[in-house]
Amino acid sequence: MATVAEHMISALQVSGVSRIYGLPGDSLNGFTDAIRRADGITWEHVRHEEAAAFAAAADAALTGRLAVCAGSCGPGNLHLVNGLFDAQRTRVPVLAVAAHIPIAEIGSGYFQETHPEQLFRECSVYCELISSAQSAPRVLEMAMRAAIEENGVAVVVVPGEVFQSRLSGERWSGRPVLPSRSVRRPDDSTLRRAADILNAGSRVTILGGAGTAGAHTEVMALADTLQSPIVHAFRGKEHLEYDNPYDVGMTGLLGYASGYKAIKEADVLLMLGTDFPYTQFYPEDAAVIQVDIRGSHLGRRTPIDVGMVGSVRDTIDALLPMLTGKTDRTHLDRSLRHYGRTRKSLDALAVNDQDRTPIRPEYVAGVVNRLADDDTVFTFDVGTPTIWAARYLTMNGRRRLTGSFTHGTMAAAVPHAIGAQTAHPGRQVIALAGDGGLTMLFGELITLVQRGLPVKVIVFSNSSLNFVELEMKAAGVVNFGTDLKNPDFGAVARAMGIRGLRVERPGDLEPAVAEALAHEGPALVDVVVARQEMTIPPAITAEQARGFSLYAIRTILAGRADELLDLVTTNVARRILD
Repeated sequence: MATVAEHMISALQVSGVSRIYGLPGDSLNGFTDAIRRADGITWEHVRHEEAAAFAAAADAALTGRLAVCAGSCGPGNLHLVNGLFDAQRTRVPVLAVAAHIPIAEIGSGYFQETHPEQLFRECSVYCELISSAQSAPRVLEMAMRAAIEENGVAVVVVPGEVFQSRLSGERWSGRPVLPSRSVRRPDDSTLRRAADILNAGSRVTILGGAGTAGAHTEVMALADTLQSPIVHAFRGKEHLEYDNPYDVGMTGLLGYASGYKAIKEADVLLMLGTDFPYTQFYPEDAAVIQVDIRGSHLGRRTPIDVGMVGSVRDTIDALLPMLTGKTDRTHLDRSLRHYGRTRKSLDALAVNDQDRTPIRPEYVAGVVNRLADDDTVFTFDVGTPTIWAARYLTMNGRRRLTGSFTHGTMAAAVPHAIGAQTAHPGRQVIALAGDGGLTMLFGELITLVQRGLPVKVIVFSNSSLNFVELEMKAAGVVNFGTDLKNPDFGAVARAMGIRGLRVERPGDLEPAVAEALAHEGPALVDVVVARQEMTIPPAITAEQARGFSLYAIRTILAGRADELLDLVTTNVARRILD
């Protein structure tokens, strides 16, 4: 008879799992030893369990298949929590194997004791203890099924001795746990209600999100029928931005004025597979129709007139025959013209600013975008790298983009890149890292070396928690506690065995990025960028304007007028000279 751990590995393999991300520990010994002795499955070693969960999240997001991570008892699996929250909120299928203390000691305050079933409950769709060898087959299968059918995190908590318990193979079905396939669309009466509103509307705008994945053709056909501009949320960027004559950009805090305007001027807003959270960017008087695969998401961001549960693809297929093709392009053409102006103004910032230093971060993102491969996988840190990824990375239907979109956690760029590169060993993977995010999980640079992952890391080094500073400015708060004393990240990378470069002048940027991208192994480019570069959202509230004025006054009163002068020089003087 084989051990429970050996049976678990076999069950994962037959269901298509070929790698497990994690960090070993004594309570995991039975599990990791089973991996060691198995063929066709690898242990993807990282330096921190949080990175294991991030890597699994990116793996699942990019492949669409179940990804697995593991942590030892107590602190080991507790470190998984943040990465699992990221996976859960991104809605990707991840199985976490959380080792536990000996069963007989549970509740005694034993060494490293936690209560994983309670800890992981909020960041999972399924979380259960495997308390005996006999319960292992059923609990594992239910966990895998929950993860892939609900696109979320499932956690199995396994005491160390259960891994090494023996169980007859007859108890294990040997059948793969694979995602089911089904047609999901609203009924005809609901479709007809939506069609009547869309047919009557004269200014229909589409807002698309992650749910438009795999439905590019259908969304384009819908926009053509409705003569509708298409605005995307950030998670819809890679699915909607390319080959799209109706594209008017993104909305939201990171978005463009054109996307904001196209929604605000609509008389009908059609939301497709998006849970866009910022209520201030929705129209006040428009009729709203929402399509989502999860009924619980309908109407939770803005009041809706018609809610439709279904996949975007299936719903559009059923809706199109009920629509009357529109010929009036007034709303569409006005939105496209506005987008053209907006895009031109954004691109004007992504230039070598007459060799002035520090380097514009927009220029860094623009160079990376231009030199990257046509099928590059991009990851990005939360903070200002998110803004530059949203505004300057061009999607083409082959490139991929993944990050901590909804959970919004720091430190994800390099761990996500680890998962992306592991899942796609032959593709170029570029991580756009902030200096704060990079240093939070700095040890994962060593993972790149240890595992020979040729990830390219572009560091936006502004010696600050820059997005936090922007939020402080908008709130009228003097920047405090956001300074970062950084090393030369290029030199640190070289010490680790990574091809490391540092760029301080704009003229040196493009050759350095080209060299890094051409390098066969991992490479890092440390770029010193402007700290005071302002990123203006598409709509400024009166409260934000007052906040910025208060920030300026309080900064001067705090004796830090040099900071304000730097802000003006970076943003106002540059634009006058341009």
